[in-house]
Parts: sequence; structure tokens; C-alpha cells
Amino acid sequence: MDSLAGLGRQPGMSDEKAPIAHRFRGFLPVVVDLETGGFNARTDAILEISAVLMAMDEKGKMRLGEQLFHNVEPFPGANIEASALEFTGIKIDHPLRAAVSEGDALRDIFGAVRRELKRTGCHRAVLVGHNASFDLGFVNAAVERNNIKRNPFHPFSSFDTATLGGVAFGQTVLARACDAAGIGFNASEAHSALYDCEKTAHLFCEVVNRWPYTEAVRRNAQDEPLLDEENG
Repeated sequence: MDSLAGLGRQPGMSDEKAPIAHRFRGFLPVVVDLETGGFNARTDAILEISAVLMAMDEKGKMRLGEQLFHNVEPFPGANIEASALEFTGIKIDHPLRAAVSEGDALRDIFGAVRRELKRTGCHRAVLVGHNASFDLGFVNAAVERNNIKRNPFHPFSSFDTATLGGVAFGQTVLARACDAAGIGFNASEAHSALYDCEKTAHLFCEVVNRWPYTEAVRRNAQDEPLLDEENG
């Protein structure tokens, strides 16, 4: 039987890395979901952002770790489509919204991700999202817009749960993939970054945990040399 260490670094592990550092070739999966004012990452506002840092239990199973959430103030001059507000139900002028700037929201999330990278021994975060290229595009645009120099996420690699859900369950829509995976999904709570991020994280766990983290997987990950972080 495989003997896998717990979540933190263990003194018995010669490389002093947590098991999750071996599961994805040194990458730490972090689920991210955004609600936005449209589809154009350059011109449209980020209105909500949520992130879930993924973790691994003592049996090598993926599980949800720390979750973060911010309501976000639109950046100056940002476009917000009325149809986007109608779709999400977000009221940007609500007095209890307590929104922060997109720069502050990203710096808070990036700080938590960097702390987890250090704790686990992973070398870079990889964004997990449902239609991940959408979220990653908005994150990258906001990083550039706010002149953020320390972005812990890989600039173009990602795990897309729309693709994973299609492979594992024959469903690419988040609600339908969750239903097929036996994950409860309340449509009335959907289109909130907090809710969708949590459900995406559960779906990611359901898919990944169908492929057990064995000692052979770990050896293969250790034997493969890491490529330059900008090139894969």
C-alpha cells in the first residue's frame, strides 16, 4: 500500500515537499472564478473574484483548501454590459457590497497562493477554471493593468473543468457536470463567483480522484525534468 504524507512538509521526505508538489509536476492547482461586466478582458470590468487553493489529504485524495473571495470595484473607464448585470444579479452600487480595487483583490489572493507554494514546495500555481481561458485572460489583463510584478500563476497553462467534465461525465456545462458527478448544484445560487468557484473545485476533485495518486505516479513526476516555467 502506498504511504503518502499529509498536507504539510514531512521530515521523512527527503525532498521536503508535500505530496501535492509531486501530483502535478510541481504545479499547485488553484481554482479561480470571476464574474465580469462582459467578455473582453481588456475593456470589461471584473466584478467578483473567488479562489480555492486545492489540497491533498493523507490518502492522496484532492480536497478543497482555503477559499478567498472579493467583490471588486470596476477599474476606471471599465465597460459593464447591462446584460452582464442582469445575468449575474450583481448590484454594483449596493451599499453593503464592500468592494475593493481589482489590484487589492489580486494582491490578496496572490499572497495566499505564494504562501501555499512555499508551504508545499510547489514551484508555480496553475489556474483551474470552468472554461479556464476566460478567467485566466481576465487575470492576466488585470495583472498588466495594475503593474503587478509577482504573479504566482503560470501565464498560459491551465486545467479546464469544462474539458475534464466532458471527458469524465460527458457534460461540459458546470451545472450538468456537477449533477452527473453527484455534486449538488443550486441554480439560484449560480453565477456568483463564490458559489461557482466552490462547485468547480468539487468537480475538479471528483475528476482527479478517479485517477489515484500512486507511488508510480509520484516516481514519474519526480523523474520528469521541470521545463522553464514560461514554456510549460
